[in-house]
Amino acid sequence: MDTKTILGEATDRMQRAIDHLEEELLNIRAGKASVNVLNGVMVDYYGSQTPVSGVASVTVPDAKTVLIQPWDKNMIRMIEKAIIDSNIGLTPSNNGEQIRLSIPPLTEERRREIVKSVRAEAETARISLRNARRDAVEAFKKAQKEGMSEDESKDGEAQSQKLLEKFSKTVDTAVEKKEKEVMTV
Repeated sequence: MDTKTILGEATDRMQRAIDHLEEELLNIRAGKASVNVLNGVMVDYYGSQTPVSGVASVTVPDAKTVLIQPWDKNMIRMIEKAIIDSNIGLTPSNNGEQIRLSIPPLTEERRREIVKSVRAEAETARISLRNARRDAVEAFKKAQKEGMSEDESKDGEAQSQKLLEKFSKTVDTAVEKKEKEVMTV
């Protein structure tokens, strides 16, 4: 293997870890209404499990409300049941036309719990980043045994470390932003 290949694989793995972190952070509720609160809520739509967004229009009219307008009015009861069964902590209310989810304000204690889960997700991402760097360093050592020059190997290890530092800053920035969002009342 050459330096470019090893670093390319490490970069790909690190980017996937960042993408996963960002996706997980989107699913963490910060006290503001978001269509993402319904991610993972599946509705039985004529025998197949379908995401709510696949059977209804999901909008956020204000910071404390999620509005669900089913395309088929017969789906209201099923969507309501799916939301209740999903344990997302929200109680749906419907008026026969649409379903409204009111997002309750978060308590200080709940905000701190959310920040803990944000930090746990960040640590998982950091572990993935370090694993990618470790594998790259091992690949450079192996390549050195197979004929790569020592300088090129050491250079590659240093570049792996720089990649780790760059991606770690991205994790820190994302976590800082999410914590600020969660703690803002």
